[in-house]
Amino acid sequence: MSDAYILHRVLRGIAGWAVISFFTEIHVIGGENVPRDGPIIVTATHHNMMLDPAVLSCAFPYKRVLHYWAKASLFAGPMKQILTSAGNIPVDRKAADKRLLFRGTFRALAAGEAVALFPEGTSYTEPHIMQVKDGAAWAALEYTKWARENPDKVAKGAEKVLIIPAAIVYTNKSKYRSQVIMEFGQPIAMDEYFEQFMSQEEGAPRAAVKRLTAAIERELTEATINAPDWDTLYAARMARDLLWPEERSINLDEFVTISQTLVDLFSTPDLVPNINAIKRHLLTYYSLLESTHLTNAVLSSLPLPATLDPRQPVPLPSRLFTLSILVRDTLALLIRLPFSIVPLLIHAPAYVMGRVGARLAEDEEETQAQNKVAFGLILLLMIYPAAFFVVWAFLRYTPVGALVAVSFVFLFAMYHNRIVNDNYERAKRLVAAWRVLVGVWAPRKWDLSLSAVAQYTVPRIPPENPWIDRSKAKARSRPVTPGPNGSAPSSPSGGEQSDASPASPSSSSRSSPSGKRRRPPTRRLIRHVLRARFEAAKALAALFAQLERAPEGKRVCASVHLARAFGGQVEVPEPQRETKEGVETVAEPLGWRSAREVVSFLRSRGAKITALEDRVQGDWAALSSDGESYDSDAFASEKGDIQWVPPSQH
Repeated sequence: MSDAYILHRVLRGIAGWAVISFFTEIHVIGGENVPRDGPIIVTATHHNMMLDPAVLSCAFPYKRVLHYWAKASLFAGPMKQILTSAGNIPVDRKAADKRLLFRGTFRALAAGEAVALFPEGTSYTEPHIMQVKDGAAWAALEYTKWARENPDKVAKGAEKVLIIPAAIVYTNKSKYRSQVIMEFGQPIAMDEYFEQFMSQEEGAPRAAVKRLTAAIERELTEATINAPDWDTLYAARMARDLLWPEERSINLDEFVTISQTLVDLFSTPDLVPNINAIKRHLLTYYSLLESTHLTNAVLSSLPLPATLDPRQPVPLPSRLFTLSILVRDTLALLIRLPFSIVPLLIHAPAYVMGRVGARLAEDEEETQAQNKVAFGLILLLMIYPAAFFVVWAFLRYTPVGALVAVSFVFLFAMYHNRIVNDNYERAKRLVAAWRVLVGVWAPRKWDLSLSAVAQYTVPRIPPENPWIDRSKAKARSRPVTPGPNGSAPSSPSGGEQSDASPASPSSSSRSSPSGKRRRPPTRRLIRHVLRARFEAAKALAALFAQLERAPEGKRVCASVHLARAFGGQVEVPEPQRETKEGVETVAEPLGWRSAREVVSFLRSRGAKITALEDRVQGDWAALSSDGESYDSDAFASEKGDIQWVPPSQH
């Protein structure tokens, strides 16, 4: 097998090198669910173009060769050997007979090998899983039938195939040095579906395929983050960043669970009386951070004491002492510069081309990381051979010189990755610190007016993917809010429509961006960013204060699997059956968790809820362009409503 798939192993090695150069870590969960041998069909989520197969292949347990589907028409002439050596298998999509369609798949499975595919059909950027198609289910059930009819063509132990769901989650899929989580769900055997698939009853095989597809989708959904709309997802992301302000402070084993808990929380209609204002503050801060390419983690790490306030009569020694912190960090980075300048200069073309590639797909987030990796990889494949020949020439092209040159280039690449990991976050903080300092010390007249900054306070919605069949996509609707006792519904005056407001239009009603939004100089937005940070932190603190004071029976929305895992409740709606593609389906069950349990869960996972109630460092810079200040004591009324009080009204 090693000779047959040599190209696959080479490509996997290159892909692994490229992926690890872009992401800091691929964290694998549930690797024990993947069998070491035997036929399997891996069904993976697909939200990052060509990086998904690269991540899946290079981090797959036991380094098993993964056979991806490719068009049968490509397997002609010399391309057949290339594609076969790369591990691809032909799929004749024009064939009406499914045995012809899956002939290559059957051959691979019968040899006890692994087939990998992306059942969503296309890569896309959406707030939830939009579609899971039936191809994997058809292939698994048809193979099971074929294997029983042709036992002489099946290797020993390859009679039964398992489906292995694989969820690929990116902590920030287009950002350099972010992380990847790959979780393998429970293997799905065919025993539960095969009898119905073999039934002579009309529509039975299709019904079995639909049931199996639903099981695959359920496993993928439970291992990913799914929100009903973009605003809910963005608000949950911002809340997560405020609650865990330090970089990489969330245990990756619980990253998805924590994120989905926050999504569920903000999906609860009428969660608290002022939920619209709270979400609006979170969305404003999120959008301003995106517009300035800053992060809450970087801002939270900056020293922003009141002694930096240019409007305050602070003694010069105190101010210089505060500035010395920035000077110290600057010097610390400069001291490291001699040790990193050479590798950074040599790799600079790859960094520049990566940024160029990202700009070619600014409205397609799933393409940005792919372009960064691809463009950078092309440059590195030119830089490293050139470096090898330069070193080899210096050593007079001797055989020993070739070995030394290869070792030197390899160690040089490893050294570069090490200094990047060590210095990248330091450099981001340092640049952000000086940008903030310039912004808050600049004349106030340089600030954008409130009307001018409004366009940067609403998050942009990614354009719709034309390859998604939205008529068949599963809707993620919000349930009716439970009453205080957990049973009676709330007044119809609340509900989904109450989430929309003139200051924060719902993501479902906002159109996708048709043109590029010009990015203003950061110095003109800094005070607005710091003000939004101050407001968002206090708004989130008010939310949790209200939830902790809520009655014992207060419930919040929960994904069904989380409700079951954390002692919540699952309600099965009335058996009103709907027909979808000729198959009867029942309405989705609803999950609920106790509000107090959710708050306790977040605290136990390290959420800095108490810190939100403290004074936010840098609040002295939270000024509008008109010089209005924000009184932190005026934020919470008796009901926890968020208020802004100009100084003239104190």
